[in-house]
Amino acid sequence: MLKELSIKNFAIIDALTVEFQEGLTVLTGETGAGKSIIIDAVQLLAGGRGSQEFIRHGAKKAELEGLFTLPEEPHPAYDKCKELGIEIDEGIIILRRDLNDTGKSVCRLNGKMMPLNMLREVGSTLIDIHGQHESQELMDDKQHIHLLDQFAGDAIIGEKERYASLYEQYRTLKSELAALSLGEQQIAQKIDLYAFQIKEIDACKFKENEENELMEERRRLNNFHKIFEGSSHAHEAILGESKGLDWIGQAMSDLEDVANVDEQFKEQSMAVSDAFYVLQEAAFSLKNILDEMEFDPERLNEVEQRLALIQNMKRKYGHSLADILAYRDQIGKELETLENSDENIQKNEKRLKDLEKQLAEQAERLTVIRKEYGVQLAEKIMTQLQELYMERATLIVQITPSHTFDAMGSDEVIFYISTNVGEPPKPLTKIASGGELSRIMIALKTIFSSTMGITSIIFDEVDTGVSGRVAQAIADKISLISVNSQVLCISHLPQVAAMADHHYYIQKQEEDNRTFTSLCELVEDDRIDEISRMMSGEVVTEKTFQHAKELVEIAEEHKQRRII
Repeated sequence: MLKELSIKNFAIIDALTVEFQEGLTVLTGETGAGKSIIIDAVQLLAGGRGSQEFIRHGAKKAELEGLFTLPEEPHPAYDKCKELGIEIDEGIIILRRDLNDTGKSVCRLNGKMMPLNMLREVGSTLIDIHGQHESQELMDDKQHIHLLDQFAGDAIIGEKERYASLYEQYRTLKSELAALSLGEQQIAQKIDLYAFQIKEIDACKFKENEENELMEERRRLNNFHKIFEGSSHAHEAILGESKGLDWIGQAMSDLEDVANVDEQFKEQSMAVSDAFYVLQEAAFSLKNILDEMEFDPERLNEVEQRLALIQNMKRKYGHSLADILAYRDQIGKELETLENSDENIQKNEKRLKDLEKQLAEQAERLTVIRKEYGVQLAEKIMTQLQELYMERATLIVQITPSHTFDAMGSDEVIFYISTNVGEPPKPLTKIASGGELSRIMIALKTIFSSTMGITSIIFDEVDTGVSGRVAQAIADKISLISVNSQVLCISHLPQVAAMADHHYYIQKQEEDNRTFTSLCELVEDDRIDEISRMMSGEVVTEKTFQHAKELVEIAEEHKQRRII
């Protein structure tokens, strides 16, 4: 659930921090007070699109931060954060987003910076926002299949995974066949190109670490005189007459005599003796190297030419010798495939035919499950719609074979509805009004609220345009949804406000020629006063107050009976 929300320099909000609780939280206030701005902030926090226009006038940036608490695993947020390498400690997720006046935004999840798309992936597992103008899944026929599969739940998950595995093999094989089915001229051109490239790379006889070895050799050759002179001086300093080794030899001899008399010098005597023989061996090695050293300007030229060849080949085939050699292996396999294209096409076509048969059988299993659960989902939606006073509505989950395969199977799923007696069902997206769509969406949220896994559901004035018994029915449904998920709801309906477990009032104030939005929680008589205002407008009478009080009492009775 969304436990705490902090907003700073966002639209007309200067600074605002609010703690939310479980259950149904209703936000009310006059039009333009900033209710939807708070929802906009939550939406941006969850990865929505932002712009400089959201930054409060005169500020450099807007700051948004939300603290979410998760139930114990499993929850989709845990898996998503694990994929992104984010640790969740004690079930807490903190989302933060800063909108800068440059147009860029900085996103953080539990203190770790990340791209907006990753923030959006996590946010989608935490928050589901449904607004009065937001069509969501219902207004997109392609999303209906996802709603049906969500309803089918565990009954379809395993079959979908098996189908997905087969479909990936099928898609990959079709791509390979498409590559093999090039025209004869294109195949001949590719064969010639690959053969030339392989010949060119092979002629170079590259070794994987050759470039580093050549660069090291070039350094030695370019610094030959410095190396020769330095090592010669070192050899002379060690082995020259009356130089280092003579003096150390004298010290070794003297210490051996002393150690024979006094054992406390034995350790020093051995150390000097070891140093003498080590230096002697080093001097002999230096002499051998010096004897073999000879400057070869031709070799330097060969090394430079070889390095130039490597750079030229890297421009053509890769960033490193390893890339060039890997590319050579890749085109070698592709050349072999192209040279045997006819044979490979026949093999792959047979494999594709076998896969299509398996895919069709698995897709049929998905169809059978969808038809079974499509009937159940339609019945449940119609039951909910009856309680939302759409008694004459008939809804059908229409499943039609598409005779083609995609990631979801071979089914086309579209919700059909008839809201009037005698009218045939037609696609939901073509005939449903805004008020009907809101009620259908609330019906779906009621059905899915216990299984969808979202910690917070937000309704932004979805009850606009309804009144009377429909308003009360919507209030009851929103309250039912809050049993399994935290619900934040912006509303102008007193019936919805009366059902709230927590009621916040949002108001706009002016100070020093600036506008500010503030928020406070209403309890007891203050809450009844606000519901009275929602019922009657600016003038609140005693009768209105009593009516509002009665509405709250009835709502409390409803909440005692709310069982999904």
